[in-house]
Amino acid sequence: MNETPITIVQSDFQTLERLLDTSSNRTLPGIGMLREELNRANIVDSDDISPDCVTMNSTVEFVDDEADKAYEMTLVYPDQAGAPGTVSVLAPVGSALLGLRVGQSIRWQVPGGRQLRLRVVAVTRQPEAARRMKATGNGDKG
Repeated sequence: MNETPITIVQSDFQTLERLLDTSSNRTLPGIGMLREELNRANIVDSDDISPDCVTMNSTVEFVDDEADKAYEMTLVYPDQAGAPGTVSVLAPVGSALLGLRVGQSIRWQVPGGRQLRLRVVAVTRQPEAARRMKATGNGDKG
């Protein structure tokens, strides 16, 4: 589907695999696209993920270049979606953002035939980076 390289944390990959394998989720829209993304991802340990990479529960600033609109959202699991400022990993935008790094773009087909071109501008919070900073005593940011 896309040639933009993506990187996913091992623990996120395992949780997403379980999510995809849950029988009640097998028919949800977005499952196929997420599975394709997982199949092509570079899987790394949480200590090895770059702080500018979108992981689960990261807050990301991105632009839809096709619509010329900017957004800031937190990428969450489906059961956490619905709160303001969140996007489910099963939503087209969520699947597209997972694993991208700041500066990367991806073209993504959405229902209805429209195509998005999403570009990551910033990762303002990434759980793995926040955990590393806290462990090294460098503050609570990340």
